[in-house]
Amino acid sequence: MKLCFNEATTLENSNLAKDLELCEKHGYDFIEIRTMDKLPEYLKERSIDELAEFFNKSHIKPLAFNALVFFNNRDEAGYKAIIDEFKEMMVMAQKLGVKYVVAVPLVTEEKILKEDIKSSCVKVLTELSDIAEPYGVKIAVEFVGHPQCTVNTFGQAYDIVETVNRDNVGLVLDCFHFHAMGSNLDDLKKADGSKIFILHIDDTENFPIGFLTDEDRVWPGLGAIDLDSILSTLKQIGYGDVVSVELFRPEYYKLDAEEAIKTAKETTIGVVSKYFDLQPV
Repeated sequence: MKLCFNEATTLENSNLAKDLELCEKHGYDFIEIRTMDKLPEYLKERSIDELAEFFNKSHIKPLAFNALVFFNNRDEAGYKAIIDEFKEMMVMAQKLGVKYVVAVPLVTEEKILKEDIKSSCVKVLTELSDIAEPYGVKIAVEFVGHPQCTVNTFGQAYDIVETVNRDNVGLVLDCFHFHAMGSNLDDLKKADGSKIFILHIDDTENFPIGFLTDEDRVWPGLGAIDLDSILSTLKQIGYGDVVSVELFRPEYYKLDAEEAIKTAKETTIGVVSKYFDLQPV
């Protein structure tokens, strides 16, 4: 299994150029590039070609653009904006060699019927699949373990991906989100491992289901998530591609960026290496 760094982990104490330098130094294989903030900030002073050249000469490679946000159940203007943003991502992804675009479902206070959520997700993901196919990019849908997210459990997300039934549409399994809304381990046991594109590793403080927020995340192995069951099940169903460490912990943003990146790697290896071959570089 390969090791990836998700830039949310240093959201407030680093930038893309610094993340790349430190992740290369500490032997990460991949990085998830934040398209909402860190990439636009980088492109204010540097070019996409300069970024491509960095990857060409470095060990670390770009795994994913994170993220295409709130892709489903949008009004006409919102739907058009999502399609336009995705098309722009495809051009950059091709230049950089990005493998995936993480797609995040709508978070809203509005009550939407589950059948309408599924219908919209399937429609949009099918269109995105058609757009992405010539570029060789895959779409990784990330369910969010929060009551206000329209797709908030593994089972719900997996059903949508199965219905889309495209080779370039799969899932992100984030351990925090899996735990936060009580996703069913039996659903994971019955899943096709090839439909899981990215594993996000993290842990959390022990708050009740439905109350957890991203800031409750802690380093892998230091919280309440049953990571052993998730990882052992992933191994059983044949997943073993990449693990990406992703946290949004405010107190971790006060750390020096290098300390955070080093600790993220050490804690991830400590948990994951019990089930997968994940050795320090």
